[in-house]
Amino acid sequence: MQTETVRPQLTLDLTNFSADPAASWDRLRLRAVAADAAGVDGIFASDHVLYGEDVEAYSKPSQGGVLRGRQPTGPDGHWLEPLTVLSYLAALTTRPRLLTAILQAALRRPIVLAKTAATLDVLSGGRLELGVGVGWQRAEYEAANLSFEGRGRQLDHTLEVCEALWQSSPASYSSPELSFEALYQNPKPLHPGGVPIWVSGTANPRVIRRLVRFGTGWIPWGSSDPDPGPGIELIRAAFAEGGRDPDTLRVLGRLVLQETPDSEPDLARTMATVEPMLEVGVTEFRLVYPVQDDLASEIESLRTLVAAFDAAAGRTQPQ
Repeated sequence: MQTETVRPQLTLDLTNFSADPAASWDRLRLRAVAADAAGVDGIFASDHVLYGEDVEAYSKPSQGGVLRGRQPTGPDGHWLEPLTVLSYLAALTTRPRLLTAILQAALRRPIVLAKTAATLDVLSGGRLELGVGVGWQRAEYEAANLSFEGRGRQLDHTLEVCEALWQSSPASYSSPELSFEALYQNPKPLHPGGVPIWVSGTANPRVIRRLVRFGTGWIPWGSSDPDPGPGIELIRAAFAEGGRDPDTLRVLGRLVLQETPDSEPDLARTMATVEPMLEVGVTEFRLVYPVQDDLASEIESLRTLVAAFDAAAGRTQPQ
């Protein structure tokens, strides 16, 4: 299923959260600058605006969580806002794509999110890509005076407004939630049509409709995460039915880091899953990878990682 139109990509986590209030955030700079130097394709940051005490909901698929999943910090963990983090790192880098995986987009006012994202995209040279989803935590929606049960429609509404403001000048929009006429918001994102949108979720009908309507790519979640192949088939069929080219679908798959008996990264075993994932239609590979203590060591570590990925994915670095 791998196509010539989509080059396999390696993306790395930034871990913009910590259970330790004394933890240093310098690792974000180390990771981003080293990723830039080593040829990593993208870096991503996650999002939570706040936490309630019901972190056990993370493991409840009925609420949007992951079966047997575990929230990593507890309710009093420290989480940096992802668009702010990516803005900081955009000034330190020139090459990696800047991704959110995922942004709770519906918690932001749509016109402000559209402006913020367009600004970051322009200043970063068109490198921003927004991964969005409905989330699993009721407390965030209630604190924003939004309906948790209506969060799917609220996300669609947010994306509709962003799309209108990114694509037209003047822009007009009408829905049950909001209407406006002849409004100007500039500059526009550099990517034609607006900032690329990645939709997160299981491959259910609501998520697939959202993907066909707005999505550049899919971030599998929940039951779809360990085996995205069946979902990819459903989404490709929906793309074709909706008049979109299935071969343009991008999919973010999760590489699981394997370790040696000495607890060091085992790149051979880690990369053994790349080719099978490419065969089912995964195009981008997301990896949580340890950060070294200094920049030189981090660059060397990531160059070794990129070389291993290149070999496994059968690709050469762009000139």
